[in-house]
Amino acid sequence: MKVNIHEAKAHLSEYLSRLQEGETVVICKRNSPVAEIRAIPGRPKGARPIGLAKGTFKVPKSFFEPLPRDLAALFEGKGD
Repeated sequence: MKVNIHEAKAHLSEYLSRLQEGETVVICKRNSPVAEIRAIPGRPKGARPIGLAKGTFKVPKSFFEPLPRDLAALFEGKGD
């Protein structure tokens, strides 16, 4: 749907309900498109399944090694 700025201002609440239904509104200035308004995708409903990335990443052994002293000091608020 294409609307001019004045029409968009006058009927914004109506357009918002149409956006929720999946429609897109193109805002025009003197019949020239300048912006597009789309609904924000909704959050997925329900719990996220566990293990979606299983097998795609392996924690390297170095992850469990102690941090260098200067880096550890930064985490403790003792560094620059």
